[in-house]
Amino acid sequence: MSQQGQSLTRLVELMRTLLGPNGCPWDREQTLETLRQYVIEEAYEVADAIDRGSPELLREELGDLLLQVVFQAALTDQKGWFDIDGVVDAICDKLIRRHPWVFGNERVGDASGARNSWEAIKSKEKKERGALSGVPVAVPGLLRAVRIGEKASAVGYDWPDAGGPRAKIDEELAELDQAAEKGDVEALEHELGDLLFALATYARKQGLDPEAALRASLNRFSSRFRHCELAAKAQGKDLRDYPEPELDQMWERAKAAERGQ
Repeated sequence: MSQQGQSLTRLVELMRTLLGPNGCPWDREQTLETLRQYVIEEAYEVADAIDRGSPELLREELGDLLLQVVFQAALTDQKGWFDIDGVVDAICDKLIRRHPWVFGNERVGDASGARNSWEAIKSKEKKERGALSGVPVAVPGLLRAVRIGEKASAVGYDWPDAGGPRAKIDEELAELDQAAEKGDVEALEHELGDLLFALATYARKQGLDPEAALRASLNRFSSRFRHCELAAKAQGKDLRDYPEPELDQMWERAKAAERGQ
């Protein structure tokens, strides 16, 4: 299987037809602002397809995401800003410029060195915007925490290993408890944010994705909860009908079933 990309032209032509005089009324009414939500939704659906490990679903969702890129490029073309070729040329130029160890004479030893070099080049290109620029405010909080940590690390502002953030977790937990004891809601929210940031940093230093870890935990919880719901339903009951000790027993049975025991 070779990656050529000739079929992208077909999608561009289809989009031109949909936005043309005899095209789709709904498509023709769309703007960059109305399409914003779909870009975010499609990106999440791609991530979900990856988590599911389904090649067919991933192909479909990548297509939906690609459609959003082509769709928006068609709208910016109508505004006279840039077209899809401008989008592709810009990313190609960026890839070449930021990979001098591939397209130039620079040498890097490993993936970490490549990442650091990329960030250094990016920082020089956008030096007027600051080291933390380029991290969208709208991304999920844990992901934003990791990206901000990565960018700070690229300029030397980081712990040398996971021990630093691990100690910070204990520190923030203690401060969270103090705020809770005082009943200070504002301080409690502040300390909770600091704790979550410390946890995300610890995950990053351990080479883990905290967003993925949380998703996996939520999936486990949802699966076990559904197991308990079905067990209650089989008895003609609702989960509200059980006292707490029995709910705990049902939960343990759900965990055992999950492990195949």
